[in-house]
Amino acid sequence: MSMIFFACVVRVRDGLPLSASTDFHLSQDFLECRKRLKALSSILARYPSRGTARGRNLSIHFLSSGDIACMAICSSSYSTIMAFCFLEELRWEFAASYNTRSINSASRPYAFIEFDNTIQKVKHHFNSSPGSRAKASWERVEEELQLQPPVQLQLEATELLNGLSNGEHAGGRVEVVPTYRMQPVTPLGILSLVLNIMCGALNLIRGVHLAEYSFQEDHEGFGNVIAFFIPFLACVFQCYLYLFYSSARKVKTFLLLFCVCSCNIYLYGLRNLWQISFHIGVASLSSYQILARQLLEKQPDCGV
Repeated sequence: MSMIFFACVVRVRDGLPLSASTDFHLSQDFLECRKRLKALSSILARYPSRGTARGRNLSIHFLSSGDIACMAICSSSYSTIMAFCFLEELRWEFAASYNTRSINSASRPYAFIEFDNTIQKVKHHFNSSPGSRAKASWERVEEELQLQPPVQLQLEATELLNGLSNGEHAGGRVEVVPTYRMQPVTPLGILSLVLNIMCGALNLIRGVHLAEYSFQEDHEGFGNVIAFFIPFLACVFQCYLYLFYSSARKVKTFLLLFCVCSCNIYLYGLRNLWQISFHIGVASLSSYQILARQLLEKQPDCGV
């Protein structure tokens, strides 16, 4: 059954457990996984903010932020995205309840054991109705995992890695999944970049000339100046979105296209229909190229 079995909050610098769920599972796999979680918690400072240690039946997911890290033991079939949505919510709940000073001054294990009730509540919600609980953060977490995939560990090697941190000699190493790259630039994409740069330059030149005239004679022409400068900025950002990946890419693309279309329609009179059609056509082509150029590959573990 796909579910979250155990969760805890630890201090990153030394692995001190601050709070944990009180579920007791007596299976041998779970007890072994708890041992490896404890070993891993003491060396979290060596790893990036997100990571997954996979086993045959159980997996450990961890999310570090500042002084604390949230960790969970889930069934290996449990969605990676859902697991990190759970850890995100746990992190926010803990950060809202305790400040940095109290975390750093904690000197005994489970100093915030009362937070166990919150862990139990959040865990219960994710196990009973995961879809409704994680809906708000699902897309954001999925994008973050695509851009910066969690470090991948082998669950069986966690104790070995802990030995390395204590100065023992061994031949294990951590494999970090490489960052995703965008698909290759196409000839049509290059054409859209060139046309976009040309349109941006035309907007900038017209805007500067009109601004000089407005300052000297026509003080009511500032609206037209702004209507030239906004498409110029939109062209710059369209080039950026095509070349580099960004979160909420689709929303930004349509927003930029809307700005270009609106401003060019506003400039009717200073531009004829052919000029307006050309600028809107270039913006539309650029938008299509932005949406067509996707990530080169997708991490299999990021799916459901």
